[in-house]
Amino acid sequence: MDHMNKTILLVEDNPDDATLTLRAFKRNNMLNPIVVARDGVEALDYVFARGAYAGRDAKALPTVILLDLKLPKLDGLNVLKAVRGNERTKLIPVVIMTSSKEEQDLIQSYSLGANSYVHKPIDFAEFVEAVRVLGIYWLMMNQPPPVLNSA
Repeated sequence: MDHMNKTILLVEDNPDDATLTLRAFKRNNMLNPIVVARDGVEALDYVFARGAYAGRDAKALPTVILLDLKLPKLDGLNVLKAVRGNERTKLIPVVIMTSSKEEQDLIQSYSLGANSYVHKPIDFAEFVEAVRVLGIYWLMMNQPPPVLNSA
């Protein structure tokens, strides 16, 4: 699978954090398509090809979902629950990227099936490095489930 076909779904309501993430991907020469959803409902609309995304190919699932926990309309844990609760999407890798230091958020994220939990670094250089490592792992090294390869 060509890495340029590996779409990243970034679920982030804070415009500054979204811009920072996009800039960090660009700084690391990761040119994968990135779809930004600003709330949990929009994220699920994209994943399940409904609402504003009803016209998109429902078989083309994101390669990885970078998911904030504190979101308007529907929080990140409920987005994770919905993704894991669907037969077609349950194997999509989900990386929680949050500023939350709450141990309960960490425990709940893993309990609901998160693949990884990353604290957002405040420093831009640290953030660029975190995105580089995440990108290399999830987009280049990680072998996705066969369901995602057939998309």
